[in-house]
Amino acid sequence: MKKRGDHLEIDTQLASLRAAHRALDCRIEQLREDGFLDQVALQRLKRQKLILKDRITQLEHDRLPDIIA
Repeated sequence: MKKRGDHLEIDTQLASLRAAHRALDCRIEQLREDGFLDQVALQRLKRQKLILKDRITQLEHDRLPDIIA
């Protein structure tokens, strides 16, 4: 069983990861609008964003209680 403190810690991590994900999304969009042509750099940013999204999904899954049906 997960403790309340565990949920608060996960919530804090989620908030931080979501903020970083939004910042990367804004950065990628700004670079596109500015006509940034370095596709390798854009792909790296997109990969970082995907890694953050995967981590967010995992933490959200970890936060849910295990229900035995």
